[in-house]
Amino acid sequence: MKQHMTKLDLHVCDPTTRETWDALLATSSESSFFHTRAWACVLRDAYRFVPKYFTAAEGPHLVALIPVFEASSVLTGTRGVSLPFTDYCQPITDGSVPLKEAFGSIVDYGRASGWNYVELRATGAVLPDEPPSCRFFGHVLDLTEGEKKTHSKLRSSTQRNIKKAVQEGVNVEFAGTLQSVEAFYRLNCMTRRDHGLPPQPFKFFACVHDHILSKGKGRVVLASHRGRVIAGCVYFHFGKKAIYKYGASDRRFQHLRANNLIMWEAIRHYQSEGYESFCFGRTELDNAGLRQFKQGWGPRESTITYYRYDLRKKAFSSHAPKLNGLHEKVFRLMPIPLLRMAGTLLYRHMA
Repeated sequence: MKQHMTKLDLHVCDPTTRETWDALLATSSESSFFHTRAWACVLRDAYRFVPKYFTAAEGPHLVALIPVFEASSVLTGTRGVSLPFTDYCQPITDGSVPLKEAFGSIVDYGRASGWNYVELRATGAVLPDEPPSCRFFGHVLDLTEGEKKTHSKLRSSTQRNIKKAVQEGVNVEFAGTLQSVEAFYRLNCMTRRDHGLPPQPFKFFACVHDHILSKGKGRVVLASHRGRVIAGCVYFHFGKKAIYKYGASDRRFQHLRANNLIMWEAIRHYQSEGYESFCFGRTELDNAGLRQFKQGWGPRESTITYYRYDLRKKAFSSHAPKLNGLHEKVFRLMPIPLLRMAGTLLYRHMA
């Protein structure tokens, strides 16, 4: 792998200190919410990760950007990740410099900084000559065709589930208050336990509220039935792109199909606001149920690819470390207060 700096100098900067950062992002059609200052502020404040954004600009225009956070842990060492707890964060270049050469500059920086590895999380095969560490499905819905056309492309079962939720009296509310975040977090803890995982620390969602929701850069959408909140989703947006990031529900009410109604109302909302695309986030290759749910909305399916370069071995890893699955059984048995404590202790080491 080529390790020297390219003819395009990449400067390391911290977007959380630059008020004009998002205006610079807007000059590139490849930018997304995950490149924004707000998301960087959340990762910094919630987990104390350090932003190291490798950038190049010509005048007011963005030429190259590879956002990286330095994550340090006594358990998992120090590494550079683009980006932690992020479905994907596409490297941005205008084509004047090959991405592989720009990545070589980051490897040099990481080696000098004592990192164990560098990881890219991108859509598509951005480093086609290198082995990925893992892959996921991605799904993006075109919002430019209008509500009627979008609805006609829904799978018949998806249409029926939306109709059922309406007939059952499920109500949907858009919000961005701290109270709505707390309501979502209660459901999130339940859902994470069902999946055998600890929930993110509440501090993380408090930071999401402070930097994103309270600034009008995202929405919490809650579904209630007979006065009880039974499901919720969190969405972010930037430019003309919206993304579904988190979803949770009380499984005792799954028969009401509240999640389907939430998703449809979110799609309608973003469509009415003039957004052009709606991303459903990443899906594990072996999660057939989640993939089927997302395919039911008529999106375009693509591949999300992660690349991990091991700085000690000086080579790309063809697989990412995995746990043995025993932890899932343990977490499913934990009471939620203890599970929340586990999430608070562990998440910073899991980036």
